Amino acid sequence: MEPDEQALDEFLVGRRGRLFRSAYLLCGDRDEAEDLVQTTLVKVILGWRRLERIDNVEAYARRTLVNVFIASRRRMWRRERPHGELPERPQAGHDADLSLTVRAALAALPVRQRTVLVLRYWEDMSVEATAAALGMREGTVKSHSSRGIAALRQSLPAGLDEVGRAWT
Repeated sequence: MEPDEQALDEFLVGRRGRLFRSAYLLCGDRDEAEDLVQTTLVKVILGWRRLERIDNVEAYARRTLVNVFIASRRRMWRRERPHGELPERPQAGHDADLSLTVRAALAALPVRQRTVLVLRYWEDMSVEATAAALGMREGTVKSHSSRGIAALRQSLPAGLDEVGRAWT
């Protein structure tokens, strides 16, 4: 295997899981998250030689994931919600109700607010890095963060207010 191919394989293996977790938080659906990651990785693979000149390939992959997610929300077929199988059972020791409640509240946010919250608080990116990744001003990122957190706090039941505080 050539060094170039080996570096690509290492990047794909090392980054796939994290991209999947971010994609899942963005869309809230396991299958759609897989599709988002797959599309993102195909774009990274196709542009790999060009990406070697880029300082931060991970930032490129994250930005590509966000762009693929936003583009997927513009498609007409997104309005359909087929359900072929029952969801998996939660693992023992996992608070499924809390997880579902927080994910539902996150899914109810507008796409941009949700994207900002996932990048800022899940990916642990700074305001500056989030603004650069999304191509928006830092003030816009702060505004989306503030409004998104406020909306999460309002949609969470009273006993879950501490979860909303953990996001700040």
